[in-house]
Amino acid sequence: MKDSVVAHLKKRGFIDALTSEDLLVRDSSPFKLYLGFDPTADSLHLGNLVGIIALTWFEKFGHTPYALLGGATGKIGDPSGKSQERPFLSYELLEHNIGCIEKQLIRCIGHPLIVNNDTWFKEMPFIHFLRDVGKHFRVGSMLGKESVRSRIQSDEGMSFTEFSYQILQGYDFLYLMEHHGVTIQLGGSDQWGNITSGTELIRRVLGKPAFGVTFPLLTRSDGQKFGKSEKGAIWLSPDKLSPYEFYQYLVRVEDADVIKLMRMLTFMDMEEIRRYEKQMNDPDYIPRTAQKRLAEEITRLVHGPQALETAIRVTESLAPGSQTKLDAQTLESIAHDMPSCQLLPEAVVDVKLIDLLVNIGLQSSKGDARRLIRNGGVYINNEKIEDENCSIKSNMLIENKLILIAAGKKNKMLVRIS
Repeated sequence: MKDSVVAHLKKRGFIDALTSEDLLVRDSSPFKLYLGFDPTADSLHLGNLVGIIALTWFEKFGHTPYALLGGATGKIGDPSGKSQERPFLSYELLEHNIGCIEKQLIRCIGHPLIVNNDTWFKEMPFIHFLRDVGKHFRVGSMLGKESVRSRIQSDEGMSFTEFSYQILQGYDFLYLMEHHGVTIQLGGSDQWGNITSGTELIRRVLGKPAFGVTFPLLTRSDGQKFGKSEKGAIWLSPDKLSPYEFYQYLVRVEDADVIKLMRMLTFMDMEEIRRYEKQMNDPDYIPRTAQKRLAEEITRLVHGPQALETAIRVTESLAPGSQTKLDAQTLESIAHDMPSCQLLPEAVVDVKLIDLLVNIGLQSSKGDARRLIRNGGVYINNEKIEDENCSIKSNMLIENKLILIAAGKKNKMLVRIS
C-alpha cells in the first residue's frame, strides 16, 4: 500500500509534530494546505527551503499547496524565536520584498497558489477585529505560548503589537478555511504556538477540525542553524548570493550533515540516499562525492540547470592546482559568479603577496597570510605560491588586467586591474 504524504515525510525526517495523528490516515483524499512566508527580506534563505520542499511533496501526492505571503503580518513581525522586537519595515520595502519572494516561490515550486494576508486585513476595521476575532482568544492561553512566555520574562519584554501576532496568524488559517477550504497549516517547529492558535480559533468559530504540521528547523550536527556562512545568510536569490557561491557552500557541508540535507532539501529517492550513506562508510569512498551530488540537486532546484552548469564550470576552473588554463575571457565570463574587487595597478604590481591578501580581505593579518603561505594554502592563478616573501609581478597578471588569488580551498578573489 502506498504511503500517505505524512508517512512519507516522516521517513525523510520532515515531521516534528502533528496536532493529530489522524492526519496519517486522513490524507488519502486530496486536501488543501498552506505555509506562510515572512517578507522581512527580499530573498528567502536555505532554511526556508525546507518548507518549500514540504509544500512540493504535498503537491506531488495530489494535494493543493498555498503559499501565504505576510503582507499584513510582516508589518507587525513574528516574535517567535526572537529575543527583541523586530524593527518595522516601510510599507514600500515590504511590497518590494513580497514581489521578490513571490518570484522565488514560482521558480522553486512551479505554480503554487499564492495569497497575501494584506488582502483581507487591510479591509478589516479594528473594532470589527476585536469584536469578531479577538473575543475567541483567551489571554491565559496566549500567555502560555513559548514565544510569548520567553519574551515576557526577558528584560526587553513584549509589546502589545507583537503579542497580537498570534491572533493575526490564527485568523489567517480561519480565513483560508472559510474562503479556500484549507484544512492544514505547515510551519517550522518554532511556529507551533501560532499554528495551534489557528486550529483552536477554527474549532471555536466553525466547529470544524483543522490540523497543524511542523517540521524541524534546519540545524547542523553541532546544533547550529544551517543557512549561515562567514559572509551571512545563504540566500536563494542569485542577486544576493551567486549560484557558484551557493553551490560551493553545499559542497563544503560536513559529512555528518549531508545525508540529512539529502532527505530534507532534495527529492532524491531514499534508496539512492541510503546508497550514499553506505558509500560514505566505505574506506574507498572519494571525499565530497555525496556533497557534490547534494549541491547539484539543490542548485538545480533553486537556480536552474544552466546556473548549475556554470557553477560546476567555475568550480573546475578555479580549483587550486587545476590544469584548466586561465585566460581573461574565461575569468570575465565567470566574474559575476565569484567574489571580485577592482584595484589600481600600483595597489597590486610590486606589492607583497601577504599585504595584498590582507588588503583584499582574504586574510585578517599579515601573520595569518604568512602562515597560510608556509602551509601551502595560497595560489595565484591556480599555481601554488611557496615563497612567503613573494611580490606580485606584472607577468603574473592575465592579459595585464586580471589575477586570481586563492587563500585555502574556500576563499578566492578575482582582482581586476583598472
